[in-house]
Amino acid sequence: MRDAYVLNLGLVPYSETWELQRSVASAVSRGVLPDTVLLLEHPPVVTLGRRTEPGELHLPQGAKVEIVETDRGGKSTYHGPGQLVCYPIFDLARHGQDVEKYCRDLEEALIGTMAPLGVEATRIEGLTGIWLQRPPRKIASIGIHISKWITTHGYALNVDLDPAPFTEWITACGIEDALFTTIARDLGRPVTIDEVRPYALDALAEVFGLDFEELPKEALEPLRLEPEHGRPTQRAAVSK
Repeated sequence: MRDAYVLNLGLVPYSETWELQRSVASAVSRGVLPDTVLLLEHPPVVTLGRRTEPGELHLPQGAKVEIVETDRGGKSTYHGPGQLVCYPIFDLARHGQDVEKYCRDLEEALIGTMAPLGVEATRIEGLTGIWLQRPPRKIASIGIHISKWITTHGYALNVDLDPAPFTEWITACGIEDALFTTIARDLGRPVTIDEVRPYALDALAEVFGLDFEELPKEALEPLRLEPEHGRPTQRAAVSK
C-alpha cells in the first residue's frame, strides 16, 4: 500500500477545482505530494470535452447553469449537487503507465463503490461509463486527462439528483436516447453524498493499492504551479 491524500471539498465551482487540479498535479509530478484524490460536488455546470460536437447543447432559456470547455476527453456532460465527483490526481508511473488499465481501474472502483449499497453496477460492451441493467441506465461517467503520466479529471457518480438535465439540456456523452439514473432512484430512498463518500474512498484504496490520509486544506496554500522537467511527455484524453 502506498500513502495517498484525500481532500473532501464539499460544493465547489468547477473553475475553482480545475485550477486546484492543476496545482495538485504539478505538486504530484514534482514529488511534493503523493497520489491525491479530490472528492466534491459542483454547482450546476455543463462541461464540454474535446470531442463535443455542435448540437449537443439544447439548454432551455433561462437555465441557471455554467458552461465550461475543458481539456478532458469525450463530449458534453452535466454536473450538479447530489453527484459525487472524484478527481484522482495520480502519477501513473506508479500504476503501470497504462491508460487503458487506468480507465478500467476507475470503472472497477465505481462498481466497488456501489456494491456495499446493494447497487449492482456494470460495464456494457459498446457503451461508455458505468450502467445499471434491465433496462440499461447510465449512473456514472468517466472523463480523464493525462499529461506526462499525471492524471486529472476523473468520474462523476449520480447519487441523488434530478437526472433530467442529462437528457433535456444536453446529449450527454454524445449518446442519443440514453436513460440516466441515480443511486437514490435505484434504492428507492434518499441517499447523501456523505453516505457514499467512504465507499468511494475504500474502493479507490483497494483498486489502486493506496492508504489514504486526509489532506488539510491549509496544506494546499504553499503549492505553486511550476514547470515540469525531465519527464517523458504523455498526453491522453479519454471519456467513458
